[in-house]
Amino acid sequence: MPNFNVRSDELEVMDDLNCAGEVVRQTLHELEVINTWLGGNAVTMDGVKKLFKNIATQKEIVIADLGCGRGDMLLSIDRWALRNGYRVKLLGFDANPNIVAEARSHARSNPRITFEVLDIFSARFQELQFDVVTGTLFYHHFTSDQLAAFFTALRKRVKIGILVNDIHRHPLAYYSIKLLTGWFSRSPMVKADAPLSVMRAFHKHELKEIFSAAGFRHVEIRWKWAFRWQVIAHA
Repeated sequence: MPNFNVRSDELEVMDDLNCAGEVVRQTLHELEVINTWLGGNAVTMDGVKKLFKNIATQKEIVIADLGCGRGDMLLSIDRWALRNGYRVKLLGFDANPNIVAEARSHARSNPRITFEVLDIFSARFQELQFDVVTGTLFYHHFTSDQLAAFFTALRKRVKIGILVNDIHRHPLAYYSIKLLTGWFSRSPMVKADAPLSVMRAFHKHELKEIFSAAGFRHVEIRWKWAFRWQVIAHA
């Protein structure tokens, strides 16, 4: 019986930065489907709109998406920004070069999006500054101590805010996604990682502790369907 009281530290298949080929392509496609149909992308877009509420449209906004996958979230942000008259510079980061190659291919017709192979804990990343940083189903891959240290450093280099869209660790979320992916998934990575992702994810008090340790004073944490946390940490 899984213990839902503590975060799991078991590594996911996707944590292997050498994973490549058809299994990666199929996994990224299925994650896109899951995020679309279960409302995950909507959680991020809602947060972006909140962060943009008081921003002048003539100002260029630099947005970084960490763990960018195929770039679907950046493409959605770009479409919304164009419709609403915002000027944006969109940057996608992932430490897996094979995933970044998929993202570049997927978004190749969009000149406003740039992808880079980069570890978020690297010295190179620590030199970069942004207006907004987003991450969808990304941060559960790291321990709470790693995240507190990461957000502490990032807080000084973000002008507007940080947006987290991640999973609520809950029995219903665990058994539902295990059943769902067992039924429709053709990716062994998705079948293995989806329920484990829930076990590595968060309770609300854990998110509060992480951002408090990182020095953020204005943090909004909202529960969203389906079993997602939307965290907006204002700079």
